[in-house]
Amino acid sequence: MNYFKDLGLAEPILRAVAATGYTTPTPIQNDVIPAMISRKDVIGIAQTGTGKTAAFVLPILNRIARHNKKQDSRTCGALIITPTRELASQIADDIKTYGKFMNATSIVIVGGVKPGPQIKACAKGVDIIVATPGRLLDLMSSGAIRLDQTFQVIADEADQMMDMGFLPSIRKIMQALPKKRQTVLLSATMPTQIRKLAKDFMIKPTEISVTPVSKPIERITQKVKRVEKANKKKVLTEIFADPGITRAVVFTRTKHGANKLAAHLVKSGLDALAIHGNKSQAQREKALASFRAGKTRILVATDIAARGIDIDDISHVINYELPNVPETYVHRIGRTARAGRSGVAISLCDPSEVKLLKDIEKLTKQNLMPKNHENVTGNQEHAKHKERGKKTDNPNFNKKTSKRADFKKKYSAKKYTRVANEIRTPGPSNPSEGLIRMLGDRNPSVTRAS
Repeated sequence: MNYFKDLGLAEPILRAVAATGYTTPTPIQNDVIPAMISRKDVIGIAQTGTGKTAAFVLPILNRIARHNKKQDSRTCGALIITPTRELASQIADDIKTYGKFMNATSIVIVGGVKPGPQIKACAKGVDIIVATPGRLLDLMSSGAIRLDQTFQVIADEADQMMDMGFLPSIRKIMQALPKKRQTVLLSATMPTQIRKLAKDFMIKPTEISVTPVSKPIERITQKVKRVEKANKKKVLTEIFADPGITRAVVFTRTKHGANKLAAHLVKSGLDALAIHGNKSQAQREKALASFRAGKTRILVATDIAARGIDIDDISHVINYELPNVPETYVHRIGRTARAGRSGVAISLCDPSEVKLLKDIEKLTKQNLMPKNHENVTGNQEHAKHKERGKKTDNPNFNKKTSKRADFKKKYSAKKYTRVANEIRTPGPSNPSEGLIRMLGDRNPSVTRAS
């Protein structure tokens, strides 16, 4: 077993790491840190919650501690690119934590806030910039920041940046960097487009894959509840009656859905807040701070916004809606069971999502579908009370449809049969059935069955 002191890190960094209570690196840290210290390009594939951030922050700080070179005006020595503002803020916090016994300078460059303070901070030169692609390109085009002296670049959550359409921006940023540099791509997945990016901008990268993305962390207990779509809110509220759920993240697919669900939970007497891309930076930071401090028990989030949620004691992750991409499921449930803890992931699966669940099972090579497929909240009552005349408390039970089905079943043996092999041509002596109904059964072409 390796210890941080065995990885070649400078003394101020080791002191800061020790102050956090950590002594042994995680597998991704154990492999990435020495590779980065050796100035190799690195492709790191590891799940959320495995210590990816420290894996690249510590080597960056180590370079600064060893060389202690002051940056020129409007330049930075290291650049960290992230998909979201929340993740950028989280990385900046880690830089402060691990660099507290050093004089390293760092700033966050993100959208959603006024650029003035960011431009001012860049003017003197800075050791580390943590940025989202859009705002960084804005400052580059205005001349507020230049990258000709940036010799380390890290793209964190590269697959998520691809999903958000940032790859063209990443390419522009890469092209503005010196050819002689260290490039690191870290992500939970490594799709084809990211590999192409690596091929175009990296030199003989060392690939480090600690845990395949298809394998969720073993300490996570995964549960699936088959639920009718109309009953999801009710079932979710019932789930939160469990006092064992101390802090939970609930995932929805859309921003609008997150707002509606958070409002429903609050109306039900639960402490809940929504976080997504349409919220202002101040609103998002306030929601995260409240959740982190334990003042808010439930955070309803979209996948993009959740990338900045780095909290060790989340007890539960709940998929209110299953994700369209199976890898995203692994991302989501990785929000729990951090720092050696265990966690629970609960997924609400309605009939329209069964295929998505099968895709997740195929990726993770796990059987998640409940053994009793009839155990669907809302359908059980329907089957139980299908006989005509019985009542049900299920509001989604359609009495008219049930009666119609019972009628068809009861009269499936035909009471009326057509005369065998009779060929009918409507006319005066052989009127149409419509005319028969109007005039009465005077000359019927249909005889009653005995």
